[in-house]
Amino acid sequence: MSEPVVKRVLVVVPFAMSADNLLLRQAQLEGLSFGDGIRFEYRAVKAGPMNYSSHHDFVLADAANFEAGCRAQAEGFDAVCIDTMSDSGVAALRSVLDIPVFGPGRTSMLMALTLGDRFSILTMASRWKPLYKKALDELGLHHKCASVRAIEVPPDNQNLLSGKEEDVFPLLEAAGRRAIEEDGAEVLILGSTTMHQSHAYLSARLPVPIINPGPLSYKVAEAALALGLAHSRVGYPVPMHPRLDMLHAMLDGAAASLRPR
Repeated sequence: MSEPVVKRVLVVVPFAMSADNLLLRQAQLEGLSFGDGIRFEYRAVKAGPMNYSSHHDFVLADAANFEAGCRAQAEGFDAVCIDTMSDSGVAALRSVLDIPVFGPGRTSMLMALTLGDRFSILTMASRWKPLYKKALDELGLHHKCASVRAIEVPPDNQNLLSGKEEDVFPLLEAAGRRAIEEDGAEVLILGSTTMHQSHAYLSARLPVPIINPGPLSYKVAEAALALGLAHSRVGYPVPMHPRLDMLHAMLDGAAASLRPR
């Protein structure tokens, strides 16, 4: 009797980090049920921006995430998820991979509209707002976004919210209540996968659905694999002249330049 085929999903983490910090990202799987037929493997980028708070950062992030996942299909993966609400690298990866590729940004906004008519985004800092504007521009959904509420707490893309729960969680709850009561939000979206630790706390205290973007993208990838769906090749044509070796060399050079001397 042959062993069951296990689907492998690569999760590209958008910052270079230690193995211990990578475990905090992997904790997004806690409480989710997938069965034995699928496995998620996390990979941090070699180098990239320090944060995602400007268009300078978005360009570096696209290259970093693209490089980390561009050979996923050849490596035997069946799908790719990008672990950032910016969806950085998703479009580029779709151009070189036939396996499904998902980011949590668009996925969260579109899911929000299946659960309610208008949504708000809870975020750590106003500096992240261009990230959401980009997705809203591309989707044409500004009229469906009730607000973006920032608590103005410096984000930590390495340790996430660990050790700051008592300070940050109540601030997010208060911002969520204002989004519901003052802005008319019917669904709330956590504005970063780095905020995933707050999801259980907020879900127990706020009266609307709260989307945890990273886990949602995993479940969408699982559904796409089960249904045999992937992105449109018409919408994402393959490159005429791939330069993946050049891309790898660029990121190898970037990583080398950041090592302590």
